[in-house]
Amino acid sequence: MTPPELVQQKLETLPTKPGCYLYKDSAGKIIYVGKAVNLRSRVRSYFHESVDSPKTAQLVSQIADFETIIVGSELEALILEMNLIKKHRPKYNVRLKDDKRYPYIKVHYADAFPTVTVTRRMDDDGSRYFGPYTSVWAVHQTLDVLRKIFPYLTCDRVITGADPRACLYWDIKLCLAPCIGASSQAQYRAMIDDLCRFLRGHTELVVARLRDEMRRAAENLEYEKAATVRDQLVAIERVVEKQKVISTEQVDSDVIAFARSNGEACVQIFFIRAGKLIGREYFVLEGAAEESDNRIVEQFVKQFYDEAAFIPPEVLLPEEIEEAKIINEWLSSKRGGERVILTVPRRGAKRGLVELAAENAAETLAALKAQWEADTNKHVQALTEVQAAFKLAAPPNRIECFDISTTQGTAATASMVVFEQGAPRKGHYRSFSIKSVEGPNDFASMQEALTRRFRRWQDAQADPKGGVVASGQMRATGAGEAGASAADGLIVREMPGGLAPPASAAAEPPAGEAAPTVTPPVAAASRPPRAPGQKPDESFARLPDLLIIDGGKGQLGVAVEVLQAFGLLGRVPVCGLAKQQEEIFLPGQPVPILLPRRSQALYLVQRVRDEAHRFALARHRLRRGKLGLASQLDAIPGIGPARRKALLRRFGSLDGIRAAGVDELANVRGMTRAAAEALKANL
Repeated sequence: MTPPELVQQKLETLPTKPGCYLYKDSAGKIIYVGKAVNLRSRVRSYFHESVDSPKTAQLVSQIADFETIIVGSELEALILEMNLIKKHRPKYNVRLKDDKRYPYIKVHYADAFPTVTVTRRMDDDGSRYFGPYTSVWAVHQTLDVLRKIFPYLTCDRVITGADPRACLYWDIKLCLAPCIGASSQAQYRAMIDDLCRFLRGHTELVVARLRDEMRRAAENLEYEKAATVRDQLVAIERVVEKQKVISTEQVDSDVIAFARSNGEACVQIFFIRAGKLIGREYFVLEGAAEESDNRIVEQFVKQFYDEAAFIPPEVLLPEEIEEAKIINEWLSSKRGGERVILTVPRRGAKRGLVELAAENAAETLAALKAQWEADTNKHVQALTEVQAAFKLAAPPNRIECFDISTTQGTAATASMVVFEQGAPRKGHYRSFSIKSVEGPNDFASMQEALTRRFRRWQDAQADPKGGVVASGQMRATGAGEAGASAADGLIVREMPGGLAPPASAAAEPPAGEAAPTVTPPVAAASRPPRAPGQKPDESFARLPDLLIIDGGKGQLGVAVEVLQAFGLLGRVPVCGLAKQQEEIFLPGQPVPILLPRRSQALYLVQRVRDEAHRFALARHRLRRGKLGLASQLDAIPGIGPARRKALLRRFGSLDGIRAAGVDELANVRGMTRAAAEALKANL
């Protein structure tokens, strides 16, 4: 395959040093990240006449450009590759499916009286971490058990031992109450050490210490304390008896295996501590279609142990991996220099463990696929029910919902959320800062937001290269679009134009409700034209199959007027959703629709409406906070919009400005010494 001219030129100048390479498509998006000991030979190997797999051939056909990053060693290249994959989530890399951070149990060990919390990030703060877990539910379930055995603190009191009384948790034996001196710091930390050992699966020392403590309490006639320790021992035994003994050797190891089906891959990992199977987790991988088995294992090992809180001295694998030597070196360095061995057992008990993990992976993948299919069926059922209830020609594959959020008319913000095939399409969410409305007027705010939305659609129609997709057509959404949620929250700042929709009697207000007074948007200069070749915003370029307005007949009437002004009244189905009784109002129909209370259609409509409300409220709070900050600075003599903007760009916040000295403030572009002194005096 002949590469593009730009790629050919770069191939001739590649260095022979270790590093990472990033392949890009014609849009400049990174589609693959790899590492190499020799960048020149590795990158050039992709463009030979024969490639090693159909997936590689497909990747090469998409490469329009690439860049390389040189590092000092293969180990540095390995670490950089993992960070780049985590950051860019390239389409053709094998990667953990969820782009969120996994939850951990965090023991705040650096504190005098450590607490135990749930976190999604590991910081170098002296704390001890356990995980990752695949769900927060699993973490909290573990903590529920732990707290009955090890009653750690959950409050934020400053522990002095001199408080007059403890809280309720002391009475129900879920806290040692160091706040009142019921336990010393040494006793409390000993309990926390036991908790940490327990989480690592080393329960023998914990049980031995508790038995000794129970014996001494009984000898000292402290029968209540002895009974409490006895209950702890019973609770530990109940947990331990569920842990399967794998080996008489007191070894720590992880067992990794996987299953794959129709492009999906599920990895199962068993955690063996002190010879006992103490737990297991599963992880789903993306980009595994047509990928080799050893490559799947290799990528999982790198990505999992990059985030793992604990690395055992032995890791059992189902396949030999190409980068075993450098991964061994990397894992050993993460373990503090202690040797870590990657082993592929061929027979015996260890091989049986790998096979057992593979069976569990296959069962988990089958259960997940059944769950995914059930979720898809619910979406299909919901869309079908909506189609029937609204008398639509086809199921509404694309639903848009608008909501207004404001506080007494200030910082009014409109949200537009998008659901496609019954699921949120966060990359298409948009919010509008309302410009033309003064005071609390939801009707006029809704009119401005809808007018701006459909004017953007109108602009896209005028662009012959806009790539407009007609209403009702669905574009295939590939895995490469998983990161589209990065666009979540784009605030559209174009000024409203001079469109004044004609009055319409299509929807009249209900009895007792005043007719909405809608002020047409103020005419303003049109947006600057797009640069040549720049595509219109896809979220606006496509029409919805169903438009939902959060509100009753009044808001619906405004939407009808806007659609009529753009010639879309019969083309875009629209409804208003009233919160009180979940009534659905349709144009020209005086009697609202009430969907069945347990129908999938109602659940979907409510979810869309709630998401629009959440998004509008979040954007309104953000804008209101910025306006409040701006007003505080504007009230200071000598600080105008230009200086305010420069100050915020330099220091980031009002607290940052307060913390700065007069000299720092005076050095900001546009500031003077006098203005800096006035600012400091007023803040």
